[in-house]
Amino acid sequence: MKKLILKSFTVAAVALSLVACKNSKKAETSEAKEVAAPPVVSETYTADTAKTLITWDAKKLVGGHQGTINASNGALNVEGGKVVGGTFLFDIASITATDIDASKGLEKLNTHLKNEDFFDVAKYPNAGFQITSVKEVAGKSLIAGNLTIKDVKKNIEFPATITVANGVATINSEEIIIDRTEFNIKYNSGKFADAAKLGDYLIKDNVGIKVHVVANK
Repeated sequence: MKKLILKSFTVAAVALSLVACKNSKKAETSEAKEVAAPPVVSETYTADTAKTLITWDAKKLVGGHQGTINASNGALNVEGGKVVGGTFLFDIASITATDIDASKGLEKLNTHLKNEDFFDVAKYPNAGFQITSVKEVAGKSLIAGNLTIKDVKKNIEFPATITVANGVATINSEEIIIDRTEFNIKYNSGKFADAAKLGDYLIKDNVGIKVHVVANK
């Protein structure tokens, strides 16, 4: 009788052990199962052309002018709540100085900026900018992109403040210094004319620009 009880107890213990092992394996399998990451959503934000523009600051040997160029169209690519790309066209015919008024020759200056001496709007009506990368460096957003003016495309890089919130994306760059002569704008440049003869009419090659973008989802 004792042998029978002992045998029954042994069989029960083995059965419980097998069940425990089986449950343990199930638990291990469940814990090891990978959870799929949510897909990254790619969205397009359309530029508000009334608020998207380039501001510029050009210097002469004495004095200079500041002004704007408005966007004709553009869009930002947003993924995971961050700007990752974008393409913009700027209407060179919209170029205007903002530091003088009509009584001091605003129309004459604007017409000169649009002719062959400067942007040659009849031949090159648009300037373009395409964002090629956006990365974080030392707590700032660093944008790289291709700037096209006239028949020249060059890659530039600049720090900017970027926000994406409530269906609106904005970019406000710090000042970007470009050499206008690299884009075939050589009028009254000391590189291509006698600086001494130009005198006060000499226009400096470096121009400061800032990019301002407002885009809506």
